[in-house]
Amino acid sequence: MNRTLLLLLGAALLLALILVPFYPQVIYPVFVMRVMCLALFACAFNILLGHTGILSFGHAAFFGSAAYFCGYMVKELGLPPEIGLLTGVASAALMGAVFGALATRRSGIYLAMITLALSQLVYFLFLRLPWTHAEDGMQQVPRGVLFGVLDLRNDLTLYFVVMVLTLAGLVLVHRIVHSPFGEVLRAIREHEPRAKSLGFPVARYKILAFTLSAALAGLAGSLKVIIYQVASLRDVHWSMSGDVILMTLLGGMHSVLGPALGAALISSLYHYFDALGGWVTIMVGGIFIGCVLLFRRGIVGELQAAFAARRSNKASIDNKDSENATN
Repeated sequence: MNRTLLLLLGAALLLALILVPFYPQVIYPVFVMRVMCLALFACAFNILLGHTGILSFGHAAFFGSAAYFCGYMVKELGLPPEIGLLTGVASAALMGAVFGALATRRSGIYLAMITLALSQLVYFLFLRLPWTHAEDGMQQVPRGVLFGVLDLRNDLTLYFVVMVLTLAGLVLVHRIVHSPFGEVLRAIREHEPRAKSLGFPVARYKILAFTLSAALAGLAGSLKVIIYQVASLRDVHWSMSGDVILMTLLGGMHSVLGPALGAALISSLYHYFDALGGWVTIMVGGIFIGCVLLFRRGIVGELQAAFAARRSNKASIDNKDSENATN
């Protein structure tokens, strides 16, 4: 896709995000904050699935654990929100390193099942801990004042803090993917034995990818609990892992920001068609089936492929024209 067009689209999206809280009658700012959190969550997950070739069914553990630990720091210990956010990110990163060290000993479906089993262990742990309040969840988490200056109890301030932190997380994902580290991850995805033969410590790279992905997912979960002031078992349930997989596949797992589009679409379906009850799930399932059948690369992936084909055809026509002119 043309770089100028991408910059224009990015600028338009940024302008739209800035204007959202000033026009709540058009779109609900809290909904947009949720979309931003899930977009960061999906892009973080895609570091593993799209760029390393690792399917994890346990990412809800990182998202939900960060929400609980952030809420515990802010509500139970009375610490400021920046400590809660850091605790959420750090706990998720540590958990990601443990998951990675255990799961990457296997590959394929066995790796996926290990992450699912570990995630369910985390789920039952939070179900039993006294301060999580089981099915009721941790409620009325205070938002507090960030760095003693930014009052997160003000909706406008909270919105822009979430926006800045989300964009910073997405920029970090972009930097990771387009760094030499990201090139090694893709080499592991394409042909792991060859990556090993070239001397790369593949196991170490996989664990580091797990850790970075979990940390960014933890940032998304920590922001979520600050926004909604509640951490629930839904955040650590396996169905949340299923949702993020769906978002990533729908948006395009071989693109950097494709999962963010998938997160926006799935969140919009659940939000605007909530009145339909169980039919929403059927709609989402139908869209997923259609995506798998018609858009194998995801929405963004198909768009990128279409632009690439168009450029290739244009270059081929230009070459033929130049050859004819020469003859």
